[in-house]
Amino acid sequence: MELELEDDEDIRRIARTNRVVAVVGLSPDEARPSWGVARYLQSQGFRVIPVNPGHAGKVILGETVYASLSDIPRDAGVQMVDVFRRSEAVPAIVDEALAVLPDLATIWLQLGVRHDQAAARAEARGVTVIQDRCPKIEFPRHL
Repeated sequence: MELELEDDEDIRRIARTNRVVAVVGLSPDEARPSWGVARYLQSQGFRVIPVNPGHAGKVILGETVYASLSDIPRDAGVQMVDVFRRSEAVPAIVDEALAVLPDLATIWLQLGVRHDQAAARAEARGVTVIQDRCPKIEFPRHL
C-alpha cells in the first residue's frame, strides 16, 4: 500500500509538470492503445512526440514520427518517455533515454510492462519510473 501511495504522489507531480512526452511504440492505428493514450495526452495539453522506426518521417496525431529517441531534437524538451514495447525492450530504451534526453524526468512503462533493473538504473540517475500503469487511467485522478 505504501508503494501505491508513493506512486500516487509521483503520478500527481508527473501529471502536473511533465508537458512533453515521447511515446515509444506509438502506432498510427487509431484502434491501438498507444494511439488512444497519445490522443488523450494531447487533449490534456501535453505535446506528444511519436517514436516508431517503422513509421519514421510520417506524421501521427499531427507530429513527426522519429525512428528513435536519439533522433528527437535535443531542444524538444522531452520530459517523459511513455513505453509501449515489451518488457525485454525496456533496458535499451531506458539507456538511450538517459543518454540523449537532457530534460528527462520520467520513464513510464505501460500496463503489463516492467523491468526492475532498468528502472533502478533510471532511478539512480534521478529519473522517476512508473511501471505497469497507464497515464490515461492515472492522470484523470490528478489533473
